[in-house]
Amino acid sequence: MLGRSGRRAVALGAPVLATAVLATAVSAVPSSAVVPGRAAAQVHARTAALPYQDPSLPVRDRVEDLLARMSLDDKVGQMTQAERGALDPVSDLATYRIGSVLSGGGSAPSPNNARSWADMYDSFQRVALSTPLGIPMIYGVDAVHGHNNVHGATIFPHNIGLGAARDPELVRRIGRATAEEMSGTGVDWNFAPCVCVARNDRWGRTYESFGELPELPGAMTTLVTGLQGESLNASGSVLATAKHYVGDGGTTGGVDQGDTRLSEAELRAVHLPPFRAAIERGVGSVMISFSSWNGAKLHGHRYLITDVLKGELGFSGFVVSDWAGIDQLDGAPGFTAEEVRTAVNAGIDMVMVPNDYRRFIGLLRSEVQAGRIPMARVDDANRRILTKKFELGLFERPLTDRNYTGTVGSAEHRALAREAVRKSQVLLKNDGGVLPLAKDARIFVAGKSADDIGNQSGGWTISWQGDSGPVTPGTTILQAIRSTVTNPANVTYSRSGSGVNGDYDVAVAVVGETPYAEGEGDRPGSLGLDAEDLDTLARLRSAGVPVVVVLVSGRPLDIGAHLPDWRALLAAWLPGTEGQGVADVLFGDHRPTGKLPMTWMQSASQQPINDGDGKTPLFPYGYGLTYPDRPTDPTPTPTPTTPPPGPAGCTAEYRVIGSWSGGFQAEVTVRNAGGSPLNGWTARWNWNQGQRIASLWNGVLAQNAPDVIVRNASWNGALAPGTSATFGFTATGASTPPSVTCTAP
Repeated sequence: MLGRSGRRAVALGAPVLATAVLATAVSAVPSSAVVPGRAAAQVHARTAALPYQDPSLPVRDRVEDLLARMSLDDKVGQMTQAERGALDPVSDLATYRIGSVLSGGGSAPSPNNARSWADMYDSFQRVALSTPLGIPMIYGVDAVHGHNNVHGATIFPHNIGLGAARDPELVRRIGRATAEEMSGTGVDWNFAPCVCVARNDRWGRTYESFGELPELPGAMTTLVTGLQGESLNASGSVLATAKHYVGDGGTTGGVDQGDTRLSEAELRAVHLPPFRAAIERGVGSVMISFSSWNGAKLHGHRYLITDVLKGELGFSGFVVSDWAGIDQLDGAPGFTAEEVRTAVNAGIDMVMVPNDYRRFIGLLRSEVQAGRIPMARVDDANRRILTKKFELGLFERPLTDRNYTGTVGSAEHRALAREAVRKSQVLLKNDGGVLPLAKDARIFVAGKSADDIGNQSGGWTISWQGDSGPVTPGTTILQAIRSTVTNPANVTYSRSGSGVNGDYDVAVAVVGETPYAEGEGDRPGSLGLDAEDLDTLARLRSAGVPVVVVLVSGRPLDIGAHLPDWRALLAAWLPGTEGQGVADVLFGDHRPTGKLPMTWMQSASQQPINDGDGKTPLFPYGYGLTYPDRPTDPTPTPTPTTPPPGPAGCTAEYRVIGSWSGGFQAEVTVRNAGGSPLNGWTARWNWNQGQRIASLWNGVLAQNAPDVIVRNASWNGALAPGTSATFGFTATGASTPPSVTCTAP
């Protein structure tokens, strides 16, 4: 989604609104009300007088009852999403019956903290509840790597780093932590995850992709499970969004909002599978891409939205447009009646206006009244939107759950982020075993990103494009290095590298990209390091000390020509606020386990380069080094009670993630349960009820019904004692768990 500010609303005057005021109209909560958490008593203590107000009834029945009571103005309003800063006056939220509010990137209350967000959310919600039918709003944000609009929130690695970590369960836990921090600020709808398949590193949204092959983003849809929880109305659950549908990562030249020129077979093979995986996990909403497919804008593509997404894939949630996305259909600024008609008839249910809400509402109403948008289409959109509001429990618990406000930036969530950072590090070069660093070494640290939270967090952090500097609390990589060494006095820092000499044991250069987001991040020209980085590296090299490069970037960079000058290269991606996770790997407290989620180019001239395209990369997809096992300290007097290393062995844990009529999704975690490293593993089971795997990720399948054999992929076969790898799959048939055995070569 775009985070930039747009045009101000076009004043059309107050609409003629139907006022079917109910005898049991919902009253707004007084602004002075104490709001300790989401509870029915916060809004009104009364018994449900109408079916849609009765939480004991099935959601479907409540939706139909409410829909029958809604005027056209009520329905048009529910299909409208406005930016918080554009609501002028705020009472327009009730006047126009607006169903949703959002914060674009950087759109925040003042002061920007968790309590202010919660207060702001509740104030908007009270206005929404003041309408005759009392339909609550739903509030959306791009919490794409943590609740990143909120100062002090936990900032997790961007998706490219999580793709390198290859740990779907970790991603699920990150989703849960993000949902809790969102819940503590009232926000109940996340425009995440991005399940795009990035096929050209020139694209400015490459870091929003988990990987270049569809299996990896598909596996990481566990984020949906983390965000939405076991049920949407459970405590700390928020609505997730799979975006951007479909093909945004495959545009020609990597141009943002460009044209994806592929056959339908290629589109289905590369870009559609992660959306299928997200839908199988029950994702509540899908956001449409700004991009085009073979010249046709996705925001008006009825075949892909209605026929494929809602029909073939069976998506039952609601479809939302991107930021003023329908305004791009005719290539001219300003919403037109034709654009509104085309987008809604194509299957878009809620329109992110975000500023021109008065004009949009007027056009949508007129198109419906003229019969150019069928009332059945409007009712379908409202059913989808209202269903999610009921499922979220917003009618019973519309206000912020203040029990979660204290989780924003909590120590527990920061510890999880640190774990994610260290698991995302990819060691690409380590000549002479210069890594891990000795904690008593004399270390010279340099580079513009060594002591910069903004640089290591990247775009979509506090503001849309992000910014360098201390934008939010956290631990920089320099601070992490100093806190890890035996004596911080042995660490010298100079951003430019000035003052380095041969007295140091090693120089650590933390270099790479400065923050950017969509549009601004496109790189049609060079993909290399900037002049400041190159000057810094030249100073370090001239001192004759071994140079270790920590690359902070949202994509692979063109560094092949400089690589011979570096003793080690660690891809840190965009780690977020917890730089200690980088130091955990640099000093060997944790071995590097990350694997490349993208093929690494030899030079920018190879773009696009992807696994299996026949081009020779600098580093292939799935590549990643680790440290050798540490030698055991010699024991002068061995005792017979010291057990020898155990034999190689592994165990397998099978768990069903979700099921539906005729199929299910499951994951299998393979763990090295022996005393020696594994260099490969094989999981086996027998299905006697006719089940069959439809798609599998993170493993190699050999299926000869009823026997199933899954071997490790090229990048996850090496397991140290106590470590694990997870593969997942979708299958047809009953979800009855089989007995799985694991063997090692």
